[in-house]
Amino acid sequence: MSHFAQPAASLYIDGAFVEGAGAELAVHYPYTGAVIATLREASPEQVAKATAAAAAAQPGWAALRPVERGRVLIRAAQIIRERAEELARLETLDTGKPIQETRVADWPSGADALEYFGGLAPTVTGQAIPLGGDFVYTIREALGVCAGIGAWNYPSQIACWKAAPALAMGNAMVFKPSEETPLGALKLAEILTEAGLPAGIFNVVQGRGAIGSALVTDPRVAKVSLTGSVATGQRVYAAAAEGMRHVTMELGGKSPLIVFDDASLEDAVGAAMLANFYSSGQICSNGTRVFVQQGILPAFLDRLAERVAKVRIGDPLDEETQHGPIVSPAQAAKIREAIERGRAEGARLVCGGPGEGAFVPPTVFADASDDMWIVREEIFGPVMSVLGFATEAEAVARANASPYGLAAGVFTRDLARGHRVAAALQAGTTWINAYNLTPVEAPFGGVKLSGIGRENSAAAIEHYSQLKSVYVGMGGVDAPY
Repeated sequence: MSHFAQPAASLYIDGAFVEGAGAELAVHYPYTGAVIATLREASPEQVAKATAAAAAAQPGWAALRPVERGRVLIRAAQIIRERAEELARLETLDTGKPIQETRVADWPSGADALEYFGGLAPTVTGQAIPLGGDFVYTIREALGVCAGIGAWNYPSQIACWKAAPALAMGNAMVFKPSEETPLGALKLAEILTEAGLPAGIFNVVQGRGAIGSALVTDPRVAKVSLTGSVATGQRVYAAAAEGMRHVTMELGGKSPLIVFDDASLEDAVGAAMLANFYSSGQICSNGTRVFVQQGILPAFLDRLAERVAKVRIGDPLDEETQHGPIVSPAQAAKIREAIERGRAEGARLVCGGPGEGAFVPPTVFADASDDMWIVREEIFGPVMSVLGFATEAEAVARANASPYGLAAGVFTRDLARGHRVAAALQAGTTWINAYNLTPVEAPFGGVKLSGIGRENSAAAIEHYSQLKSVYVGMGGVDAPY
């Protein structure tokens, strides 16, 4: 089976594939390291051309009836579903994630977003505010040109999550995917055009940080939506602020998962594994600090080790593989450094370890303390820290003692306690007896250093539009002059 995935060209500008004029960008299959495509970065001039095309096309797109815009997005979702296997394979080649994951969690989630916002578009209305004789009405308007900057872990899902609400509200978008996983965004642009999207409304530029900077600071850009690390988010947020641009920042975390001793042990262990090892641990919302009440801590660790030992690691295109390679050698090196640091700090390695080559196996540390580096810092790999606790108040206080606040989880059979703890946790998303489920119907985003704004759900509309108030005078003007 060929692993070659060369697109027609590196960029997508004004409805057509265009070859980049910048530096070469090799795309590697994480499993073998082989080059599966060779792209070129955009030049600063090409970034400007993409934003100019978006700015020129946007007013016409915004002037369409919302139901017409919605039809395009819904048709794109249908195309994605019709080509599910082809797209899942492309995502696996681009990211290294097992095919059993990419068939259900990547493009399918993107299709859900396009369908949801396509249906939502015609329902967005204003408000009439009576003032006696006079009245005010409101209009929710497009922002204009939105810049989207993606991360490498869910490249196609992220592109859809950003494009869907932006386009539904009448905006145009210029999207820069991660240089590590640049292929899915180009495929999305092609699908949107096939679905009837006018030229210039969704553009793709490739490149590293300098190209992202050129995009974010372009004077035609009214909104920046980024998914990435906290450090990158801080830089991009500051650059966007120079032009008073709207922002959505979906950043990293060090999320807590609290397991009380009345929880279903099997469910809690399964959730902890999903919250740490799915996508080889490369998920921003992962619950990497697992707090387990002392009464079930030994049983939890024993069962966790038993189940981890059965995880199938290997070729991501093999349908039986459950745990694939890390996205790049550089990322694998960072994860291995974190594992060694955990050992050096005195945490006990229950299972896993540094691994070799492209693979880092599911790794669990116990006997960790809150001040250890592996417990405080985001690793972005399959590394779980298990910490014991005695009381609910202690668990909540320790869970909140972090500058991050993306997500959290609670496992308990006491639903009153589940709701009470969920309310007390400082996180944008909290799960009770579940973890890492992110349906498009629910808002997703962080608090504290984990970000600002929300993706998905009707809440996302507020971040891709602005409100205009129109005052209507029904009588004469009473001027005091």
